[in-house]
Amino acid sequence: MPFINAATAEVHDMHGSRFTPLVRPSAGSAELCIWKLEISPATEGVAHRVLREEAFVLLDGEIRFTIAGETSDLKPGDAAFAPAGSTIRLDNSSSAPATVMVTAPVGFSGELSDGTIITPPWVS
Repeated sequence: MPFINAATAEVHDMHGSRFTPLVRPSAGSAELCIWKLEISPATEGVAHRVLREEAFVLLDGEIRFTIAGETSDLKPGDAAFAPAGSTIRLDNSSSAPATVMVTAPVGFSGELSDGTIITPPWVS
């Protein structure tokens, strides 16, 4: 099925953020995952290590993004790339939500600081 209706997509809430999967294997993709990430205002992100590369484009709002110890404040239209194995954290210290479009390869997973490996449901 080459078309995905965002209004009927399954959503997942975690750590003050909402993940809306758009492109993923259960929607027919063999290689790519794309999801919309909505970060609530005044949200401090959870640092985690990405085990596959991941790319981000900020659509709305503002975020502070840390990748492998380097931090940048992103504005709408800005992009970021997290290499496999890097530790990332997205914070939204503003009073407005932020919306990020994220893409990663099929098989994407992450590792929390306690060593727990997570394969998010929005990439399956």
